[in-house]
Amino acid sequence: MKKEKKPDSVVFDAETQTYNGSLLPYASGVAAPKIVPPDVTTWKNTNIVSANNEFKARYEAIQLQYQEMMEQFEYNNLVYGAKYSFEPITGKTYHLYRAKDETIFLSILSPEECNFDFVGSFRLGPDKMWERLVRG
Repeated sequence: MKKEKKPDSVVFDAETQTYNGSLLPYASGVAAPKIVPPDVTTWKNTNIVSANNEFKARYEAIQLQYQEMMEQFEYNNLVYGAKYSFEPITGKTYHLYRAKDETIFLSILSPEECNFDFVGSFRLGPDKMWERLVRG
């Protein structure tokens, strides 16, 4: 059996053996306007710049958080590594000093009450992490 070739202007579905031109969501006639996809280059470029700016801002925020975390880590190492012979109370302020032999010690005495080499003031938070209040 010889297959009959339909003209290009006829919309015929070979699988279902039906004419389906009226079912298509677009015009299929010879006189129909040409289907031209819209140029989205400008839209893409604009949104690429916006997305990259958003990623950059988020990256910088993460970098800042990391720097703050590392600073807090350093403070905690400094204070927890200092000499002291009392149990610090959460929420109270303590003062860090450098002794003549260059060792660091924690004290309840404020810089106004003594003549030690002041390093900084710290408060013990409820999460047992030290927060720097005053830099020496």
